[in-house]
Amino acid sequence: MDKNNLALQAAQAVDTAELVRLTQELVRIASYYPGPGEQPVVDFLEPYLRRRGFQTTVQEVAPGRPNLIADLGQGSGGLILEGHSDVVTHGNPEQWTVPPYEARILDGKIYGRGACDMKGGLAAAICAAVAVQKVLGQPRKTLRLCIPCDEEGLMIGIKAFIRAGYAEGFAGAIICEPEENQVCLWQKGAMRVWVHFQGKMAHGAMPYAGANPIPSAARFVAALGGLQAALQSESQHEYLGLPWLTPTVFEAGAGTGQFNVIPDRVRVGLDIRTNPGQDHRALEARLRQVLEESLGAGVSATLEVFEVRPASETSRDTVLVQAVEQGLQLLQMPVRYGGVPGATDGTFLWAWAGLPVVTIGPGNRTVPHQVDEHIEIEELIAAARLYAAVAVLMLQNGLPAA
Repeated sequence: MDKNNLALQAAQAVDTAELVRLTQELVRIASYYPGPGEQPVVDFLEPYLRRRGFQTTVQEVAPGRPNLIADLGQGSGGLILEGHSDVVTHGNPEQWTVPPYEARILDGKIYGRGACDMKGGLAAAICAAVAVQKVLGQPRKTLRLCIPCDEEGLMIGIKAFIRAGYAEGFAGAIICEPEENQVCLWQKGAMRVWVHFQGKMAHGAMPYAGANPIPSAARFVAALGGLQAALQSESQHEYLGLPWLTPTVFEAGAGTGQFNVIPDRVRVGLDIRTNPGQDHRALEARLRQVLEESLGAGVSATLEVFEVRPASETSRDTVLVQAVEQGLQLLQMPVRYGGVPGATDGTFLWAWAGLPVVTIGPGNRTVPHQVDEHIEIEELIAAARLYAAVAVLMLQNGLPAA
């Protein structure tokens, strides 16, 4: 039997009722951090996968924060299906129409924190891998489920996965993030920056006796608009749009109730999103120039870039992209290209491990992190069938027909 027919068999072998049930079970596990964390997800999924013929490994990344790795088959040139186990906090539960961890089904959608980002995509990957096992048994190339912790933070899970060598020997990775089942070959880069302003404390009635860092910080934040406009004039990507330079934190004050005290320090946080081709080191130098020009008398500042994530771009000529396109065509799904507005674990699989990555998964990309997060069941099923088909195409690539 040729691999196209095997791919279609795997797609049809996806247990859709189990897919819905598994998504609900995962949504019911609160795995935000700080809080319960990811351990309960791994405790649930590790025996689940072992019972279904997977070889499992639990990688301890930090206390209570494990990665789960589950393999079918052995051999190089296989495929990684990746979906993180953590979610963001639910916030104020009173703002939710449906309780955030009930996983209720309404109008063909599963509601709950993480349903879209990305317990749904994770369940789709798992059910797809189970379907592949039904069709291929233990394949001659490895199909690896990578289920890391901390995607919503500093991505310590995927970094540990790569450092331990778990990404070696694969032909590519599918990142099962909610991207409306679009073929996303491009991901924005990111820089995370702290700027610390240091002044001198004084009485609010006698500001001349101190050095107030707040005006300097305010001038710096205001000047960022001009730098952002310059960056946007230099780069606009067909699928990623414009780069953004966004202040997200402004912390100042001498303490609770200290209304008449000039503080001696201010902290500003920046979330910067870049396009392929934009040089992060050059951007850092431009930030430092804006900072220097913003400082008033008696005020100093330091700028700390504590996280850098490069923008990624996967060629359409790779075997992985061709398999994704072929899988979509086999399932009579539209081949629609898109770009990831944020970074994903795929950023580091691409940059550190050198893997081609395609981000494609179920869910509206604007829904994550909002109240009443949800995922459409129809889209969830389509993604699982696609993952199963693509996995077979990748695992059978270059092998004689069965």
